[in-house]
Amino acid sequence: MNPKVDWFFSKDTKWQKEYEKLRTIILDCGLTEELKWGCPCYTSPTACPTESLRRGSSPSVSARAGGRAFQNTNIVLIHGFKDYCALLFFKGALLNDPNGILIQQTKNVQAARQIRFTNLREIVKMERILKAYIYEAIEVERAGLKVKLKKISDFKIPGEFQNKLDELPALRKAFDALTPGRQRAYIFYFSQPKLSRTRQSRVEKYLQQILHGKGLDDEQIQFQQR
Repeated sequence: MNPKVDWFFSKDTKWQKEYEKLRTIILDCGLTEELKWGCPCYTSPTACPTESLRRGSSPSVSARAGGRAFQNTNIVLIHGFKDYCALLFFKGALLNDPNGILIQQTKNVQAARQIRFTNLREIVKMERILKAYIYEAIEVERAGLKVKLKKISDFKIPGEFQNKLDELPALRKAFDALTPGRQRAYIFYFSQPKLSRTRQSRVEKYLQQILHGKGLDDEQIQFQQR
């Protein structure tokens, strides 16, 4: 356990018991606990997961692992929402999902997949299954497998934002300097509203944040960590 993450689990929240159980399950799999994006994030294990095949990971993935070294790669994250808490597998799209429990959070999410829970009993009942998914996710990372992501140029930028990029060279430069993930997040967020005035309002709201080189959720995460 990482003391720097304890505050997340000590918060009086709706999902406190569920969070604690998920934490125990993940740490049992040998992952390293860190704090990223204001949530407990679990990275590549400190030791090779030699028991992964016995615990249900994919033989095909394990066979391709080849002992490839990997360090500090994101495997799974714990987060919560109003109606559920979840494990988020960063490369969940590559997992086999024999139990049909992986969920694509929105149609725009390419690599990540969730397993959702609404009570502690569900987590306890699924403990062995969850460990199997975690071990397979580790093997996917060890194998160096990649999710083929769309390029930013493949996404249509809403007109309201495109106009601003054309009008403000500094904004274009700042946006181009963002990571592809941050760029996608802004494009998806600006594209969601059906009304042009709502899209315009969103663009105006986040202009300064883009100009300062920050992602869509960076300000919120900094606030949560204070």
